[in-house]
Amino acid sequence: MDIDFEELDYCQTPIGELSLRRRRVLSMDGAEAYEVKLGDEFLMSSLFNEGEIALATLGLAATDADQLDVVVGGLGLGYTAAAALDLPAVHSLLVVEALEAVIGWHRRGLVPLGARLSNDPRCRFVHADFFALATGANAGFDPQAPARRFHAVLLDIDHSPADLLHERHRGFYQQAGLRRLRDRLHPGGAFALWSNDPADDAFLQTLRANFAAAEAHVVTFHNPLLDREAANTVYVARNA
Repeated sequence: MDIDFEELDYCQTPIGELSLRRRRVLSMDGAEAYEVKLGDEFLMSSLFNEGEIALATLGLAATDADQLDVVVGGLGLGYTAAAALDLPAVHSLLVVEALEAVIGWHRRGLVPLGARLSNDPRCRFVHADFFALATGANAGFDPQAPARRFHAVLLDIDHSPADLLHERHRGFYQQAGLRRLRDRLHPGGAFALWSNDPADDAFLQTLRANFAAAEAHVVTFHNPLLDREAANTVYVARNA
C-alpha cells in the first residue's frame, strides 16, 4: 500500500451508504486495516476478527456429522467463511449476503480473503436476504435445492438480537422465526449467532425453548484502535 488512506468502494444500498476503505494505522506502526462503514457507523475492521472466527469454530464444534454442509449469513470481510473452510470436515459452504456490493468486493479481490473464498470450490455466494430465506414458508437457503437441510448455520448480520440493522429482522429472533430456522437444520445441527452485546438471558431462554440446548460464549480480544479489551458474544444452539 503506497498511500495512507484509500476508499476502495462506495455505493448506496437499501440500508444506507456503504463504503470499503483501506488505511494505514499510524499508531500501530503503519499496520494496514480494511474497514467497512455504513453511513457514519463502523461495521467491521480487519484489525480484530476474533469474534467472527469464533462464530465458525464454536458453531461447527457443536455439530457431530463427518461432512458438514454449512450456511454463513453475512459475508462482511469473510473471516467467518474462511474459518469454516479451514476445517476439512466442511463439505460445502453457502454464504448468503443481501448486499451485492459486498460479494463484488470478494470476487474483485478488493479484500484480503476475497480470492481465497471465490476460488474455493466448496464455497458459493448467494445474493439474497438471509432472513427471508430462513423464515419464508417456501424458501430455503440454496436456490438450487430449496428443500435442502444443513448441518450448521452461522449468522453475523445484526449487531445483536436487540440491536438490528433493520426492524424487519426482528421476527427472526422470536419463537416463530427460530422454529423456521431449526427446520432448515439436520438433526444434531447447530445454529450459531455473533453479537456485539453481552449475553441476553431472555434471548438465551428463547433459544432453549426452540432447540435441544443453547449456551452463550464470551469471546474476549484486544481492540488495538481503542487500546482496550473488548468482548463479543457467540450463541450456540443445537438441534435435537
